[in-house]
Amino acid sequence: MPALLAAAERHLRVDGAGGLAAAMTRSHLDDGRCVGWYGPPTPGWRVAVDAERAGAPVPAALARRFGRADFWARWTRAECFCKLADVPVAAWWRRHGLGVPPETPAVWRTLRLADLVVTVAFAPLPHPPRG
Repeated sequence: MPALLAAAERHLRVDGAGGLAAAMTRSHLDDGRCVGWYGPPTPGWRVAVDAERAGAPVPAALARRFGRADFWARWTRAECFCKLADVPVAAWWRRHGLGVPPETPAVWRTLRLADLVVTVAFAPLPHPPRG
């Protein structure tokens, strides 16, 4: 997984929503663009991507709650973790804020891609019970 994350730029595409229909997963931006993940299959892992415009203003209420420092990087990571855990963002905030839970099995990378902050994250699929 580390090699795949190290090469994340090669597996991300930015386009309109219609142009990324074949992406494994995607994130929709407020300006109509999408970021899609086109990496190789990762058996045993789920993948999530989230992106935001790096220059977008941080909403005042969120800045008061979480601070402005490195906001979009922390936001996109939290959004990825929510997607991987299938948890609503408000529930995540109550429990973890925009931080990374110490017990998370997920691996991730947050990077700049043109004018965007993008996080790609992977989490292992749960193992079915043996019996």
